[in-house]
Amino acid sequence: MESSHPSHPTPSSRRAASSSSTAGRTYADALEKLALLRSNRAVTHLFDRPAAPAGSGRGDDDLNAAAIPEMLGWLRRAGYSPQDLCRMRHIHVAGTKGKGSVCAYATAMLTRYHRSSEDGGARVGTYMSPHLVSPRERIAIDGQPLPQDIFASAVFEVWDRLSEAARRDGVSAAEADGPASKPFYFRFLTILAWHVFLSRGVRDVVIECGIGGEYDATNVLPAEAVSAAVVAQLGIDHVAMLGDTVEKIAWHKAGVFKRGRRAFTRRLNGQPGIMGVLRARAEEKGAELVEVRDEDVEMWGGVEGPLRGGFQKYNQALAVMAVREHLGLCADDSALLRDTPEVILEGLGEARLRGRGEIVDDEDVRWYLDGAHNRDSIEGVATWLAREVEAGESLILVFNQQDRDVSELLVDLIHAMEARLGRRDVFGHALFSTNEIKRADDGEQAEDVSVQEKAASTMRSACPDCEVYTIDNVDDAVAEARAIAKAKGGRQKVLVTGSMHLVGGVLRVLEPESLL
Repeated sequence: MESSHPSHPTPSSRRAASSSSTAGRTYADALEKLALLRSNRAVTHLFDRPAAPAGSGRGDDDLNAAAIPEMLGWLRRAGYSPQDLCRMRHIHVAGTKGKGSVCAYATAMLTRYHRSSEDGGARVGTYMSPHLVSPRERIAIDGQPLPQDIFASAVFEVWDRLSEAARRDGVSAAEADGPASKPFYFRFLTILAWHVFLSRGVRDVVIECGIGGEYDATNVLPAEAVSAAVVAQLGIDHVAMLGDTVEKIAWHKAGVFKRGRRAFTRRLNGQPGIMGVLRARAEEKGAELVEVRDEDVEMWGGVEGPLRGGFQKYNQALAVMAVREHLGLCADDSALLRDTPEVILEGLGEARLRGRGEIVDDEDVRWYLDGAHNRDSIEGVATWLAREVEAGESLILVFNQQDRDVSELLVDLIHAMEARLGRRDVFGHALFSTNEIKRADDGEQAEDVSVQEKAASTMRSACPDCEVYTIDNVDDAVAEARAIAKAKGGRQKVLVTGSMHLVGGVLRVLEPESLL
């Protein structure tokens, strides 16, 4: 899911981290340029306005309808046409949940396949969102974020092209060089990704929708540029933009279906409304919808890897089928999983995502980070962590969840750990933090910690012997966890979970310079 771009380091700290040496064109300068762009949150908030009065001439549907023509205009201003995008072949991924995992799996499989074949020089581009620590995470080649110098150069190349287009349209020099002549953040990064891939000869691309599909910035891709589409798990999200039912949201997600191309999704036998929408949209678009059956996935079983959770085998299955379609390794649909080449399965087991099943060693602490934020993913975290816990060992928990019921998710974690380890005292200390990185300055309003207090109360009831803290910023939460670990002695284990925003904040505190 696309969200507003996270806060960046201060200009002074960014300059210290820069690796580009051209005066005024450093990596730090590139980050400053990006920070000037309208955030995606500001754009999505346009849909939160009260309904327009009858006869006003303003309909919120117009905001969606204008999206693709606007994006095509920005693409042309940057010097590209939709036909230029046909020089690449894209696996286009939409969905409410699981998009990132499908993209990570597809990237790993394609990268491993090319490295083991005669075209070992072929490269795989990936465009995903949002990022946890650095915007460079969004644009990767062969699974690696762009280096700072390449990212910075690309930002200024696209920025200059858009500025020049504005000057040709008669815009004053000052306005043309500024953010007013640029698209909002997600659109700019989308164009930036294509610019990088085309400039560097990338031909295989895995691309994730930001929000929806039909009107998403990535959906200017013509059918000739798409090898396969995927609609991952669906749910309620971005109601103002996409609708208030899963069926309405499914309509938007299926917008990535393309004429003459295959689209892969999980067959939901218990949700005929969703499947009816997806099938109707496939017929409307002239696409072939391939419905992956749960029994086939269960029989196949998936591949164990760093991205944990029993649900991941469904994301793996969608990725495998899309990659086989992309590579032309076709077979009968029922055999696509069963007869998958070994080299592709090896890649599947190598897929990684920052903040998902990630371990970071730091001084007296081994940090276990996973942005699990629903019951299924929390179950996966518990299975992963239970393998790491020694008999009688006590862990430190850092937890938050701002968008869902924090107490319900916390109880899910406690019960899941108890089911696997046979005891409820796994966490000796629990720190409930907001997602804000820094403590509020003097004179600023302190962060609301009512959610954290609710979680703390739940923890005291469920685990009376656990020492509980509420903290209003991530920086202090990390410092407190380190202090507790030091006092206990030895290498202590800390689980950070419940929210991708929290995990991203902790990573930024732990690695202030490494992924700017």
